[in-house]
Amino acid sequence: MERLKKPDWLKIQFAATGEYSTVKQIVDNHHLHTICTSGRCPNISDCWSRGTATFMILGEICTRSCKFCNTLTGRPLAPSKDEPQHVATSIKLMKLQHAVITSVDRDDLPDLGAAHWVDTIKAIKEENPNTTLETLIPDFQGKKELIAQIIAAKPEIISHNMETVRRLTPKVRSAAKYDISLSVLHQIAESGLIAKSGIMVGLGETREEVFETMDDLMKVGCSILTIGQYLQPSRKNMEVTAYITPEQFEEYRLVGLQKGFREVESAPLVRSSYHAEKHIFKNNK
Repeated sequence: MERLKKPDWLKIQFAATGEYSTVKQIVDNHHLHTICTSGRCPNISDCWSRGTATFMILGEICTRSCKFCNTLTGRPLAPSKDEPQHVATSIKLMKLQHAVITSVDRDDLPDLGAAHWVDTIKAIKEENPNTTLETLIPDFQGKKELIAQIIAAKPEIISHNMETVRRLTPKVRSAAKYDISLSVLHQIAESGLIAKSGIMVGLGETREEVFETMDDLMKVGCSILTIGQYLQPSRKNMEVTAYITPEQFEEYRLVGLQKGFREVESAPLVRSSYHAEKHIFKNNK
């Protein structure tokens, strides 16, 4: 199959500003992992230049091997006991108003990493009482008692990505199940916290399937949705089946708002944590 040519609207100019260099130095000095680098995010220059970053905890090796993801897969190291404080200190040094934390899947741990998540959230809140927090969590295998621990730590937003439509989930995600992800978001929404999710397009889904996913998310109480173009991070990952036009992304945005989402970020370069600060501040008004 011939590879699709990347359209002009996806071509990015990388600009390393002074702020970008500052963020990079803080991340490097504290031996932190970010999804910005491991996921080869196209917005790294923009976000780091604005002094924002999405931290990835529990190491850089994932126990799952999703076809879309460029994160390393294998046998992870034991979680670093110093990591929660290192993340909290880095957020303070960056003077972030809003921080986003995500993690690899840790199916190797008895609690799947839940306690480490809670320790990180608590450390961030103690060190940065005025910083709002979004947590982009794994599915914790749908175990309600583990998800409840994250909810009890009270980040302002809890996000869990569907990643794709129901039909493509077995092909795109290595272990995650579509209905389990919906149940995670339902538990978050029922707790009273803001539930957020994201999907990628260009994987072979239809417009109707995107609309069906929106309906499923609305039924479980998800209030914020992000939609972005899937970009193949390496040759070992799934190939792009289509580059979705900006006009189609705008249609998805408008349809999502009509269906009742509070906020829909839908554009070619949108990622789940891109401009995340807008979501919390808008929803706190």
